[in-house]
Amino acid sequence: MAIFDRASIKFEMNDFNVHELLDKTINNFGLQIRNRQGRIYKNFKAANAIINADETHIGNVISNLIDNAIKYSKEKPDILISTFNIKKGIEIIVSDKGIGINKENLNRIFEKFYRAPSGNIHNVKGFGLGLSYVHKVIEEHHGTIKVESSLNKGTKFKIIIPQTDK
Repeated sequence: MAIFDRASIKFEMNDFNVHELLDKTINNFGLQIRNRQGRIYKNFKAANAIINADETHIGNVISNLIDNAIKYSKEKPDILISTFNIKKGIEIIVSDKGIGINKENLNRIFEKFYRAPSGNIHNVKGFGLGLSYVHKVIEEHHGTIKVESSLNKGTKFKIIIPQTDK
């Protein structure tokens, strides 16, 4: 985040298949998911899954969202990752059935160092930088990120990354 603050980060922009990146990222969480007896479901509907982006940073964004979905699930994590082609580019949705975020905190989750109160979950560690980083990376890729959440029902992050016609 300090690098972003100084605006000195250099992205390595390359064309890659976002479905392949999502598969690799999901596989990296396999052990964590199995240990919690959870599931990650895929609904890859994007016919054109090629984006021009920094694969490492986009991978970190997805990892952060999956990690949060696991951490903020009381029971067995139940996560759905979807992709769609839309007019503006590719939409990636990461949704869970976790504890959710109340409306008062929802507007602040992308702020640096902000951590929404997590009720009775004491094993959740962090500094409140993850979602700030996620927001910054998507913004730097000229994309958008939106969040919807309901307490005790779950959270859905919608990311749009522009695509060029190829």
